[in-house]
Amino acid sequence: MNEHTTTSTGTDAGAKHAPHATRDKDATRQRLLDAAEQVFAEKGYHGTVVDDIIRVSDSSKGGFYFHFPNKQAIFLALVDKLVPRLAAAVDRAIAAESDPVAQLDAALRTVLETFGRHRQLSKILLIEAVGLGHGFDEKLMRTRGRFAAMIQDYLDRAVAAGAIAPQDTTLVSWAWFGAINELVVRWLALGQPERLEDVLPGLRAMLLQSVGIAVSALPPERRADHDA
Repeated sequence: MNEHTTTSTGTDAGAKHAPHATRDKDATRQRLLDAAEQVFAEKGYHGTVVDDIIRVSDSSKGGFYFHFPNKQAIFLALVDKLVPRLAAAVDRAIAAESDPVAQLDAALRTVLETFGRHRQLSKILLIEAVGLGHGFDEKLMRTRGRFAAMIQDYLDRAVAAGAIAPQDTTLVSWAWFGAINELVVRWLALGQPERLEDVLPGLRAMLLQSVGIAVSALPPERRADHDA
């Protein structure tokens, strides 16, 4: 009887401690990812060493290697963490629109503005992840594909609503994202223009016209936003 009681008590104690241990591990992993985001943005991928991330995160080498086998692994995990964050920000902004043309305009505007607001994350995704090798290139293409797919979704909605003519929305969405990508990279690398949002009026007019939408076709509040 005593043996059974002791065993049961030990099991209960282990069960109580398990959630706490899991929370500690999750917190350590999050600290490492937060530190990696800072260090990669400051030093670049090649300039960063694992010890930099350990130091900034106030973790141990054992803690780092428990979660990530090497620098490449934490970089790829960071990309996986950042893309949904940026995508969610775009989705939230577009959800406020109901008109298909306004949604399309909001998709374009919000993708650009989201990169502009998250300069550190944008640098990691659009500059540091380029040219790092096969595994990175695949991840980068999936990342770009996710944003192109968001744009394509709103192009398809505009076609379905009769707001724009039927067209190859896959091609157009990649062309749109390519234009956005190049302008953001230029801003990140050269600081031109000083404010990324300064390119928005001209870019919106050009890309919207490429699918047959004139600025005058936007809802009044969106035209005012363009003119501002």
